[in-house]
Amino acid sequence: MNTVNYNSSLPCPSKVVCIGRNYVEHIHELNNEIPSSMVVFNKPNSAITDTLRFITPDTRFEGEICFLIIQGEIAGVGFGLDLTKAELQNHLKSKGLPWERAKAFDGSAVLGQFVPFEGPLESLRMTLHINTHLIQEATYELMIYKPQEMIKEIQSFMTLEDGDIIMSGTPKGVNTYQVGDIFHGKIFSGDELIVESSWSVQE
Repeated sequence: MNTVNYNSSLPCPSKVVCIGRNYVEHIHELNNEIPSSMVVFNKPNSAITDTLRFITPDTRFEGEICFLIIQGEIAGVGFGLDLTKAELQNHLKSKGLPWERAKAFDGSAVLGQFVPFEGPLESLRMTLHINTHLIQEATYELMIYKPQEMIKEIQSFMTLEDGDIIMSGTPKGVNTYQVGDIFHGKIFSGDELIVESSWSVQE
């Protein structure tokens, strides 16, 4: 079973719960409709990795603020990448089929270090630089659904086990990537950097 790095321990998430279409500008950049209710999908434990690999030429990255759950509450925060096989997802969407083949494949949840967080959730923001260029930036204010709303909605139909991860959605700026690209994700509370993770894309 795959684990994540949190506070000098290695929790083993049963699943990664992902919130889709949670930033308006990202919805527009992919020509999607703004959902009438929260879009929720899962990645299995086998999707979790700390290594960013080149999957297919159409695979795109989606940088996200991620939350680690303990006893049904947010215990930690970290940076993660939701990898998506874009062409396959578009095909599945066109047929009205589920997204798992495009979203839940092995290695599709690239997760960095998590740190304890007890500060105000509204202070959180993230940045993603690739090869030193700022590619994505997100703040709490830009989320359509806030973290506590996510937890309430998820728990209305599914149990959050200790160590489970919530990926809170990606802002605009998603794209494909190449072997050798350097990713550097940061999470801030206000102006304070609280955690950062870096990856070099492997073959």
